[in-house]
Amino acid sequence: MTGRNWKRVRAISATDALRLCKEYAQEKKNLSIERIADRMGVTHDSLYKWLAAGRLPFILLPAYELACGCNFASEWAAASAGKVVINMPRGSTASQTDMVEFNSGFALALQLLSDFHARPAKASAAETLAALTNHLQQVAWHHANVGQHANPELEF
Repeated sequence: MTGRNWKRVRAISATDALRLCKEYAQEKKNLSIERIADRMGVTHDSLYKWLAAGRLPFILLPAYELACGCNFASEWAAASAGKVVINMPRGSTASQTDMVEFNSGFALALQLLSDFHARPAKASAAETLAALTNHLQQVAWHHANVGQHANPELEF
């Protein structure tokens, strides 16, 4: 059995987001609910109750996601508020290959977007959204690199 492609998984509700975090921790980190609860500093009974109801206290969300090793709940919360979630880039020098990927990613996103607007019934909304999100992440990465040029990090 092959594992799930976690990069493409998106939650559709708060309960689903919390469940995805738990499943990610179980699959990728081999963590049980008891171990997640221990890392959060809460009892496993409380965690079971919160996950079943989809009502984890907001103050515990960062600890839960840190223990699980993913951010599905935070991403869902931002997306449900109409925000686009883009991972913060880790700046480094862009290579020629990076520039080609940037251009290719934009071309793909633009083509899928054009196809979607021309024939919405035949185009894949999920594929179009994935391409647009990927391109926005690449733009954010280059944006961070240009921003760091003015304030370079010191090497120790």
